[in-house]
Amino acid sequence: MQDPKTLQSLALTIGEYEVHSIPTGLFGLDGGAMFGTVPKTLWHKTNPADEHNRIDLEARALLLKSKERNILIDNGVGRDFVAKYGEKVGKKFAEIYKVSSNGADLISSLSRHGIKVNDITDVVLSHLHFDHAGGSTCVRDGKLVATFPNATYWVQKRNLEVAIKPNVRERASYLPANFAPLIETGKLKTLEGESSDVFPNIKMYISHGHTEGLQVIVISDDKNGIVYCADLIPTSSHIRLPYVMGYDLEPLKVIEEKRKLLTEVEKKKWYLFFEHDPFVEAAHVEFRDGDFHYKEGFILQ
Repeated sequence: MQDPKTLQSLALTIGEYEVHSIPTGLFGLDGGAMFGTVPKTLWHKTNPADEHNRIDLEARALLLKSKERNILIDNGVGRDFVAKYGEKVGKKFAEIYKVSSNGADLISSLSRHGIKVNDITDVVLSHLHFDHAGGSTCVRDGKLVATFPNATYWVQKRNLEVAIKPNVRERASYLPANFAPLIETGKLKTLEGESSDVFPNIKMYISHGHTEGLQVIVISDDKNGIVYCADLIPTSSHIRLPYVMGYDLEPLKVIEEKRKLLTEVEKKKWYLFFEHDPFVEAAHVEFRDGDFHYKEGFILQ
């Protein structure tokens, strides 16, 4: 991870949207799994592991705020509800994944921008793994319901199919509690491919290397752009092409998907937005010595 002291403050408006970072809380995953074949000697200095080899990760959502819509991209582990123990997933889940009960959460982060759960019009889900979609549902009056009652939820059709019938390797990551209530109430809508006609200035870049049907969300106009990387590039350390996760289903495909995306990002001088980096929210990249590298980092205002 990069030194937070070097990060620049960034106020960003793209098209009709004010763009705001929404931290939902820290959690922990195995450092070896996060960095795949990259030796621990290379990643542990910047990503120190605890006694269980877990590194700290943020579950960072993105808010696109306009006069007509309040669009939330991903929503984290659902710490607001996990930390209470006894609702969706329970105490053991929180212990295994080191779900923090301190600091900002989804609801408090939204409130900083004057947004309540009833104000969210749309929730765009990169994919349905628990650390991206866990805040989609909550327990109210003893019933599992949509966290954002007035919102339409959007996900790739292929990813929903995988979530409903997951392979053995991903079964623990796709938790029905996070999406079944949305299906039952008709709140979950599906997209197919690189849809660009649902929201102005928003396009989906489709990735199949981490899991099938992951959508990387690109927000751009003729002047600027920001890319919500999700798990294609989870942290600023993963900008380097060989840095892929042990969680990725097809690492070589991830490398080529990253190469394609980063080539466009560098050419257009867009920002990358990191869901899981605990320090860096956004960054510019540069290509040198045959690979892509972190150039400079930002914190969104």
